[in-house]
Amino acid sequence: MARALVIVDFQNDFTPGGALAVPDGDRIADRINALATSGDYDLVVATRDWHPADHNSFSDQGGPWPVHCVAGTQGAQLHPALVQTNIDVVVDKGQAVDTDGYSGFEGTDLEEILREHGITQVTVVGLATDYCVKNTALDALRSGFQVTVDSTAVRGVDVEPGDSERALAEVRAAGGVMA
Repeated sequence: MARALVIVDFQNDFTPGGALAVPDGDRIADRINALATSGDYDLVVATRDWHPADHNSFSDQGGPWPVHCVAGTQGAQLHPALVQTNIDVVVDKGQAVDTDGYSGFEGTDLEEILREHGITQVTVVGLATDYCVKNTALDALRSGFQVTVDSTAVRGVDVEPGDSERALAEVRAAGGVMA
């Protein structure tokens, strides 16, 4: 059974000081780096929100979020605490103006990359639990992968109190495992 670590959107704009900061989002760096170097994974993938400047999710376009992770900007770069030499593949998502891009599978070749490497099990970590982590984990399950979410290596936005816990419960209900 080949395993992959999928690091979701551990980017500057989603960590403290960023345009759409997840509370304590930077505090998962050590755990993610430990997982990436553990030798437990055959492939380490990082996803990035990589939006065009006029993305529909931005408030100035009528969407719910402030401008964030615009392709090529400092805010869209992977967080400097993430040891990038451990990453085998970077998958950019949210590149189409009219899609949310919450899932690492939406509009990307992530599924093909995982299948090319014989991956059957994925561990999902990163930001934010209640949006991109949840949707990536659910799409991985729908694609037939076994899914674990390492709950010590995720953080959520929690627009409404408890959103992150509800997201993890949704992944569990769909067949995912929490570690």
